[in-house]
Amino acid sequence: MAGLQELRFPEEKPLLRGQDATELENSDTFLSAVDTDWKEHDIETPYGLLHVVIRGSPKGNRPAILTYHDVGLNHKLCFNTFFNFEDMQEITKHFVVCHVDAPGQQVGASQFPQGYQFPSMEQLAAMLPSVVQHFGFKYVIGIGVGAGAYVLAKFALIFPDLVEGLVLINIDPNGKGWIDWAATKLSSLTSTLPDTVLSHLFRQEELVSNTELVQSYRQQIGNVVNQANLQLFWNMYNSRRDLDINRPGTVPNAKTLRCPVMLVVGDNAPAEEGVVECNSKLDPTTTTFLKMADSGGLPQVTQPGKLTEAFKYFLQGMGYMPSASMTRLARSRTSSLTSASSVDGSRPQACTHSESSEGLGQVNHTMEVSC
Repeated sequence: MAGLQELRFPEEKPLLRGQDATELENSDTFLSAVDTDWKEHDIETPYGLLHVVIRGSPKGNRPAILTYHDVGLNHKLCFNTFFNFEDMQEITKHFVVCHVDAPGQQVGASQFPQGYQFPSMEQLAAMLPSVVQHFGFKYVIGIGVGAGAYVLAKFALIFPDLVEGLVLINIDPNGKGWIDWAATKLSSLTSTLPDTVLSHLFRQEELVSNTELVQSYRQQIGNVVNQANLQLFWNMYNSRRDLDINRPGTVPNAKTLRCPVMLVVGDNAPAEEGVVECNSKLDPTTTTFLKMADSGGLPQVTQPGKLTEAFKYFLQGMGYMPSASMTRLARSRTSSLTSASSVDGSRPQACTHSESSEGLGQVNHTMEVSC
């Protein structure tokens, strides 16, 4: 994009290759890592129980970090690698973290009874205020992946006062057309459910070349997530409608996300087109677009260091953690970026980021970053 600089991080070895992927196959090792200080809750909502895992307690007037996983996963399979990454501890010590599992997707979930109606994507979003109220959060910063990103975007559209910021990884704002729907139905007849889900998580090139990571997730999706419950979630996600958003000024009474948003996608991810389109529909003054090189379909798993740095910068843009170390970004940026100071006593305003090839004189919040 014109006026935007290409930013590159120093080389980082992707995670979950070889030995690391072998360790992932051991569910006791993978799913139990650093879980000792997390507390589990089952929260009643208008559309059934939600399994939630939380660490810490609300800190002053700061929002909670609330996560929502992709279809085929749960909070552990989706976020353990990211939140257990060493550099993330600098962030999590400042915020309470709340992981939400979609109904019936948590480890050890009982199978839903015959005839159970899985909540729609809109209803999944409408379950989240019960979580916010249960823990007394004033507002949240959401991190969602794939289906979870769609749910959090819906949540922010319906309940904008509860959402201060969003990190949306691999979001697809579009519902499936008839051709896509037919292809999905055909795939379900010729492939196992884990393999069908894998084609949603990874592009074909990654399925072929990244065999250790893919095999690890194939095993975990098949063994850890209840398959009948997963099928219901998968069916509901594939029947979703278009996310009702438009860039302000493009159509009368356009709906958009009012909070700061960071869109993230790997350069070899199936969701790349959808994320690019979502970026075109959001307010450019509050949106950051982060395209991550060499991260594939699960950037939070394969490149947690780079994503952590970007998340720190995103938080700084909202006025939090002004003194957080920014080693990779600091070395890679060729121009200064402004940030607001931390304000614990009141809800901070999104600050202005300045970045362009002409320097600090021009303001552009939409940054296309290759890292």
